Amino acid sequence: MASKGALAGKTAVITGASRGIGFACAQALHGAGARVALVARGADALKACVKELGGGAHPIVGDLADAAAVKRVIAEIRTVLGGVPDVLVNNAGRFGLATVERTTVAEFASTLQVNLTAPFAFLRDFLPDLRTRGSGTIVTIGSIADHQAFAENAAYATSKYGIRGLHEVLREELRGSGVRATLISPGPVDTALWDEVNPDAREGFTPRAKMLHADAVADAVLYVASRPATVNIDELRLSRS
Repeated sequence: MASKGALAGKTAVITGASRGIGFACAQALHGAGARVALVARGADALKACVKELGGGAHPIVGDLADAAAVKRVIAEIRTVLGGVPDVLVNNAGRFGLATVERTTVAEFASTLQVNLTAPFAFLRDFLPDLRTRGSGTIVTIGSIADHQAFAENAAYATSKYGIRGLHEVLREELRGSGVRATLISPGPVDTALWDEVNPDAREGFTPRAKMLHADAVADAVLYVASRPATVNIDELRLSRS
């Protein structure tokens, strides 16, 4: 476990930060001393999260399903933090269940925009400065669905397999640069993402009581971000014991 001041003087960005894994990550990184920018689409929810965290937490409102909003969010991050962050947690995600033929082209495209294209946009913008600085930690929140196929996961699995591929390319390109990249792939996590699915009532689904807690993922993110600068955690897969 990282010490309370392990990230003192550092800055961090967490997307999808108003609830679930994202807010748990914001709490963990802020608790370790980092100044954090929380990105999410709900202004009221973000305001409540920032109030709970206290000083050193900054809300940035933006819907990552909108490419124009992604560009604006990136610019606002640079302004709020005074440059690129020390830690970037690409966490925001869209999830839904539907067979291939019941998944509309629009739903498929929107899922890829939030889960894959938006993270790529953040990386593409920040990487030149991170390379110049020679430091930084990029954490991608994957899923069990980035390496195991499930029915009704056409859009989600495509996005998660894609983000794993992007991470693996990124890791190869960053070797020796001082910039670190980690993929964290948890099994099912008990968050509001499951509210509409109601897994407890569906055969073959993990009951929510047996899922991971969001804090477990956040603890893994903090562990990765607080390693010595010469250590990169290439990949972590988390499951319920």
